Amino acid sequence: MSVMSATPKKNLMLFSGRAHPELAEQVAKHLDVTITPQSAYSFANGEIFVRFEESVRGCDAFVLQAHSAPINDQIMEHLIMVDALKRASAKRITVVMPFWGYARQDKKHRGREPISARLVADMFKVAGADRIMTVDLHTAQIQGFFDGPVDHLFALPVLAEHIKRTYADEQLAVVSPDSGRVRLAERWADTLGGTPLAFIHKTRDPRRPNEAVANRVVGEVDGRLCVVIDDMIDTGGTVAKTVEVLLKEGAKDVVVAATHGVLSGPAPARLADCGAREVIFTDTLPIPDEKRFPTMTVLSIAPLLARAIHEVFDDGSVTSLFNGNA
Repeated sequence: MSVMSATPKKNLMLFSGRAHPELAEQVAKHLDVTITPQSAYSFANGEIFVRFEESVRGCDAFVLQAHSAPINDQIMEHLIMVDALKRASAKRITVVMPFWGYARQDKKHRGREPISARLVADMFKVAGADRIMTVDLHTAQIQGFFDGPVDHLFALPVLAEHIKRTYADEQLAVVSPDSGRVRLAERWADTLGGTPLAFIHKTRDPRRPNEAVANRVVGEVDGRLCVVIDDMIDTGGTVAKTVEVLLKEGAKDVVVAATHGVLSGPAPARLADCGAREVIFTDTLPIPDEKRFPTMTVLSIAPLLARAIHEVFDDGSVTSLFNGNA
């Protein structure tokens, strides 16, 4: 009986949507690859077309797209890219979404509501995704919405390293903007060397999105530089109120650190005027010049994404990037 044998060969190919090409270029630079060229445009009625200009047959494809505004267009382009790769016989398709669109809709607050974060996961699975890579989910259980591996990366090391380097001589306190993020605040406190913890007791009406009332501070913040941590900042109202409450409670100063800068509507103006000493984001979402202000710092998430992509391609351990705590 005659047989045919071949040595398995893996090729990493990186693809980028049009939402955040700067981030994709940085990731490509860290991986020492080039972004696969493509034709992508929108028809007059808004329909999106994508075609890759090189063969992708048998490749290990990593498709990066930021789910930024207009979010529905960006998600649809992402899905179309995955579909094109599946139909062109890519061997494995990893969706790289630094920010998971619709992540805040991860459960039903009341009857007759959708669970849109699950819908997004289902759409990518149907489109042909084998794996998802994302950063700082709104809630960790969203990983279970996708029927396949999900690499949940944490921006904490990137943000915390900046805090430690910039405010090494300050007495710090880590502040969670609500009781739901206390566990994340505990990880922050450990990373910063065992700093005190505090959280803001606040109330929120599920019928009024982007609105919350900061009631009081629970914990010791007097005379300390408070580091307010969160996964995302959208309109900035809650963070502005949190900074105001902390300063009234005797905080020496306030620094805000969040992974995703959604920054809708009045957010830049609110954050610029809220009294925070510094507002820190990563570039999981594009932050154009018109949304930036003097006290804003934007840190690159590209090195972390590139390391995770390399580990996945090399069948290594993504968890090792976070000392086994991912």
